[in-house]
Amino acid sequence: MFKNHPKGLIPAALSNMGERFGYYIMNAVLLLFLCSKFGLSDADAGKIYSAFYTLIYVLSLVGGIIADRTQNYRGTIRTGLIVMALGYIMLSIPILATAENHTWLLIFTCVALLIIAFGNGLFKGNLQAIVGQMYDNLEEEAAKKGPEALAAVKGKRDSGFQIFYVFINIGGLVAPFIAPYLREWWLGQNGLTYNADLPALCHQFISGAAAMTSEASTSLTALAAQVSGGAAVTDMGAFCAKYLDVFNTGVHYSFIASVGAMLISLAIFIAYQKIFPTPAKKEAKAVVDYTPEERATMAKEIKQRMYALFAVLGIAVFFWFSFHQNGQSLSVFARDFVKTDSIAPEIWQAVNPFFVIVLTPVIVALFAWFSRRGREISTPRKIAYGMGIAGLAYLFLMLYSMSCDYPSGDAFKAMDVMQREGLKAGPWVLIVTYFFLTVAELFISPLGLSFVSKVAPKNLQGLCQGLWLGATALGNALIWIGPVMYNAWPLWVCWCVFLVVCLISMGVMFGMVKWLERVTK
Repeated sequence: MFKNHPKGLIPAALSNMGERFGYYIMNAVLLLFLCSKFGLSDADAGKIYSAFYTLIYVLSLVGGIIADRTQNYRGTIRTGLIVMALGYIMLSIPILATAENHTWLLIFTCVALLIIAFGNGLFKGNLQAIVGQMYDNLEEEAAKKGPEALAAVKGKRDSGFQIFYVFINIGGLVAPFIAPYLREWWLGQNGLTYNADLPALCHQFISGAAAMTSEASTSLTALAAQVSGGAAVTDMGAFCAKYLDVFNTGVHYSFIASVGAMLISLAIFIAYQKIFPTPAKKEAKAVVDYTPEERATMAKEIKQRMYALFAVLGIAVFFWFSFHQNGQSLSVFARDFVKTDSIAPEIWQAVNPFFVIVLTPVIVALFAWFSRRGREISTPRKIAYGMGIAGLAYLFLMLYSMSCDYPSGDAFKAMDVMQREGLKAGPWVLIVTYFFLTVAELFISPLGLSFVSKVAPKNLQGLCQGLWLGATALGNALIWIGPVMYNAWPLWVCWCVFLVVCLISMGVMFGMVKWLERVTK
C-alpha cells in the first residue's frame, strides 16, 4: 500500500492531523454548542455553522493566492496552524451566557470562528498543493528512467491522496470522543449528569417560565430531578443557570484539546518541512523560449484543463451540500430521533473517520485489482460512482423514515417525552447511513484532490487547491437548508431532497466522463 510513494507523504498527513482534530471537534459540537450555550434555534445555529464552514473553504482561496504569489508555502502553512490555535484559545474561555452579555459573547464566539477559518484557509489547500507536487516530482523522475518506470508510478497519485486522507482522519476519529468526555466529566464534578434535552428546556425557563407549555414544564421538572441524582429541585431558576454553565464549560475545555492538537501538528510540520517540495519552484528557475504556435497550444491545453476543473467543482458543490449534513440535519436527527442514552450525539461524528480508516485500504485494493487487470477506473468515473453511493445513504434514511412515519423535527419535539422515546431509532440507523456516506466520500474527496493536482497548472497549484475548497465552501453555504427542511417537513421529504440532488449530480458527472478522461490523459 505504501510502496513507491514519496517519503514526505506520511509526515504531511501527520501534520494535517491537528487540523482534522479541531475540524471534527467543531463538526461534532458546534451546532449543538451554539444551541446549548446561547439558546439559539436549530435553524439559527445552523446558519452560523454554515457560515463558518463556508469561510473555512472560501479563505483557502486567499491562502492559495498568498502562497502562490510569495512562493512561501511552508511559511503560510506554519502561520495557518498558529492562527487556528489562537482561535481555539478564544473559544476555550468559559463565560456563562446571560441576558446582559448575550450579544457581545455571541459576537466574540463568531470572531473566534472567523480566526479559525482564516488559519484553516492559510493551511489546508497549501498542504494539499505540496502533496500534489510530491507526485509531480515522482512522475518527472520516473519519466527520466523511461516509459515503463513512468507507467509504474502514474497510478500512484490517486492511492497516495487516499493514504493521505486516511492518516489525517486519525485525528478525526479521536476528536468526537473528547467533547462528550470532558463535558460529562465536568458535569460529574458538579454532581450532575448529562441529558441532551435539558439545555433547551433550561433556556425556555430562563427566557420566560410562564410561557412554557405544561408538557415542557413537566419534562423540565422530571429531568432536573433525574440529572441531580433523584433529588427534587426547589429553585428551578438557579438550577437552570448552573446546568447551562457546567454543561457548556465542559465543551469549552474540549477546545483546549484542539489547541494542543494544533501545536503537535506544528511541531511535526517544522520537524519535516525540509523534505517537502515547493510547488512551481522549479519552473520559476527555468526560462524557455516557446514559439507562438507552442504558446497557443499550451494556452488551449490549460483552458481545457481549467474547464474540466470547474466542471468537477460544480459536482463537488452538491456532494458537500449533502455530505456535510453530518454536522447539521444528521446531528439533530441523532439528538432527537436516535436513542443516545449511553452514547452522546457528538460521538456519532467518530463513525465517519472510523470508516475512512477501515475502508480506505479496501477501496485502494479494489482500485488496484481493477488496474492490474487492465480495467482501471478513471478518477472522473470514480467521482460519479461516489455521488450514486451518497444517494444510497439518503435513500436508506428516506425509506426508514417513511416506514416509521416520522414527522418533522419540530412536530416530534412537541410530542410527549414517553411517546418520543417509543419512536426513537436504534444506533444502527446512523451506522448504516455513515457507512454509505463514507464510501461516497472516499470515492470523491481524496480523488477530487488528486484530480485537481493533475489538471492544475504548476504555477497555480495553491490557487487550484483553493478552488476545490471553494467548491466545498459553496456546498457548505447551502447546508443550513438541511435543518430548515428537517424541522418543517416530514423527515422522508427532507431526505428525499438530498437523494434527488445526489442522483442528478451522478447523471451529470457520467455525462461528462468521456470528455474529462480525454482532458486528463
